[in-house]
Amino acid sequence: MPSPFPGIDPYIQLPAFWPDFHSTFINYWREAIADALPDNYEAGIGERVYLIEHEPDACKLTFPDVAITDVDRDSPRMDVTGVATLEQVTIPLTILDGPRETYIEIIHRPDRSLVTALELLSPANKNQPGRTEYLAKRNAKLYQNVHLVELDILRGGQRLPLTKALPHGDAYYFLSREEQRPDCQVYSWMLARELPVLPVPLRAPDADVLIDLATVYNTAYDRGRFQKRIDYRGAPPTQLTADEIVWAQAVLGAGK
Repeated sequence: MPSPFPGIDPYIQLPAFWPDFHSTFINYWREAIADALPDNYEAGIGERVYLIEHEPDACKLTFPDVAITDVDRDSPRMDVTGVATLEQVTIPLTILDGPRETYIEIIHRPDRSLVTALELLSPANKNQPGRTEYLAKRNAKLYQNVHLVELDILRGGQRLPLTKALPHGDAYYFLSREEQRPDCQVYSWMLARELPVLPVPLRAPDADVLIDLATVYNTAYDRGRFQKRIDYRGAPPTQLTADEIVWAQAVLGAGK
């Protein structure tokens, strides 16, 4: 069943639904790309973990806090040879963990070299502390001979850093071709517009493949059963402006 919204569904961006939608969208985006690729390419899914330091109590890991010993700490411990040894103390490690996200990689065969990386941006990419880590990994890709595609359909958080102001829009598709850097092709559209058909670059001289993002979006929404899961009677997402809230309520009212 399709979303009641003609373009981007603002309710899908609520924290309760976005992680699932992100993974589902990536899966069907990869399938659409794979179906369009020439035989000497393949599209795979990778996973990234954001390393975020949590408070010790938040980790809830069952490691011991201290060692238990009956040795007199005022005197050094002696081994059987009469040589003094140090007494150990057990201290829990700080384990860095955070959100897990998937992305798409297009591989060229038979050398299996990375040609294009495709990202669907999430709150972890657009807000701290994950934003700094994402931008560092993004910058590393920009110094490689790899095309980078970044799709940003989220209203909240910071947009990607560019040297000039972005064109007006609610959603963006950033296409950084490795042979044209530092220039980046930016496509933008409004919230109520259906997602467009956009290019995915391959290795020269192979032509771009064109992917219908609206079909990918609608398939992810339908297969994820989000129509049954989202309570559209609830409060609209906080990222919407007052005018957009009126628009969203009108769309939902018309669909009753």
